[in-house]
Amino acid sequence: MSDANLRDDVRATDVAAVRDLVAATGFFNDEEIAIAAELVQERLDRGEASGYEFLFAERDGRLVGYSCYGRIPCSSVSWDLYWIAVHPDLQGSGFGKRLLADTEDRVRAAGGLAVYAETSGRAQYRSTRGFYLRSGYAEGAVFADFYAPGDAKYVFVKRLDR
Repeated sequence: MSDANLRDDVRATDVAAVRDLVAATGFFNDEEIAIAAELVQERLDRGEASGYEFLFAERDGRLVGYSCYGRIPCSSVSWDLYWIAVHPDLQGSGFGKRLLADTEDRVRAAGGLAVYAETSGRAQYRSTRGFYLRSGYAEGAVFADFYAPGDAKYVFVKRLDR
């Protein structure tokens, strides 16, 4: 990501940029795309009180990747990775892994000891599950038929103090 500009300040233009990026991946339905954009708006509206932190990666002024994460309520050391998305042109290049590592560094600096990420059990998400495993995450739990019949919820966890 040496040629990408990273920032954590949230701007009004990020709402549409996140919506477009998430849609471009082809992984998410309309409801999920709307939620991704809503979280950015929530951060703009409520600031830190929203509980959502962001890391944006830009090239030539264009959003090419981002993560949304936050401390899990009622925990002082556990954090959720709500979203991580990379433009399809950069997927498989190591860009996402570096974005994830930078996100984990920020969580660690804020006193986080563990990051939790969840994803779907559908075949389309096989590469996502592999991404987490290759990035040092362990499969923490699987909940059958969580999102829909035949669509399990996978929860991955990575300890940051090891």
